[in-house]
Amino acid sequence: MTSSTHFMRDILRQPAELQRTISHLTGAGRVSLLEAAGMIQRAREVFVTGIGASWHAALGAGTLFSLHGRPVYTVEAGELLHFTSIPSKAVVIAISRTGRSIEIVQLLSTIRASGASLIGITNSPESPLATEAEASIVIPVVLDYAISVNTYSTLALAAGVLADFASGDVDALDFSLLSRALTEVETRLQGWREQIKATTWLEPQRPYYFLARGPSLASCHQSRLLWEEGAKSPATAMNTSGFRHGPQETVRAGMRFGIFIDPLKMRAQDLAVADDLRSLGASVMLIGQRIPEGNGHLVFQLPELPPNWQFAVDIIPAQLAAEQLARLAGVDCDSFRVCSYIVEDEHGLLKKP
Repeated sequence: MTSSTHFMRDILRQPAELQRTISHLTGAGRVSLLEAAGMIQRAREVFVTGIGASWHAALGAGTLFSLHGRPVYTVEAGELLHFTSIPSKAVVIAISRTGRSIEIVQLLSTIRASGASLIGITNSPESPLATEAEASIVIPVVLDYAISVNTYSTLALAAGVLADFASGDVDALDFSLLSRALTEVETRLQGWREQIKATTWLEPQRPYYFLARGPSLASCHQSRLLWEEGAKSPATAMNTSGFRHGPQETVRAGMRFGIFIDPLKMRAQDLAVADDLRSLGASVMLIGQRIPEGNGHLVFQLPELPPNWQFAVDIIPAQLAAEQLARLAGVDCDSFRVCSYIVEDEHGLLKKP
């Protein structure tokens, strides 16, 4: 692998891309946000969907909707397409970086036929999703080389802001605090890279579990995908409470766990999970705010963030770790062996002649 991968370069420009997304959403993109929020407020049923990394972005937004007392149906795009009847007059929020994935494209006609309305959140202004949606939130970003990095985090941010706006309180999110946190993240990147180079937590061929709660479940599942796409290594992602109901029987010495710690909710309980995993011989990485250094083998301290918005940045240490694991494993994180950059066919895994 080269000394500087495309994956790493995409990660390092991420704070700037997220800052640009905030500027867009509070500036030129605000009209589209308000239009989409009005559609949601008038709808009886709201679905949030996506596929791949965009589906993980949908998970974060779905939790924010629920926290605001406006529960939505979070259904992965393939399931929504083939196993869900969309009610007429419902609103579907579809998230897709390219707006051209096969499931998203097929959903467009299904949504029209059902009489539902469509909100599109995408990075691609000329995509079918952007051009056919009644309200289109297009986030200007330089597309990633391969693995979804900036296209994941900017869409997760936009979908979360939409959830806040749809609550009826357009001032619910402290954009200035979020912006300051991104500035602080940029200053911490080099220190995080040095931690990762020195850690023994990363080791090829080990089993990896990622655990989280609330909005950070988006980062939890995205971390699993980074392991699979970048390091070509299997991993598992699930909510921390679910792990405690049976899956803990898998714990063995040498297993790796990455746990996202919420700054307010279930914090003591999840730090206790981390301590017990270490007692059982597992190696634990923790990502969160104000975490005691002794609670994990690898600890990433995040700056102060608005309540429920840690998920906007807590994916970044996991991205850095995935890139380093690919190096240690000797695999190319900048190319896909099997997967297409855009999946435009529903048949099989390999391209047919």
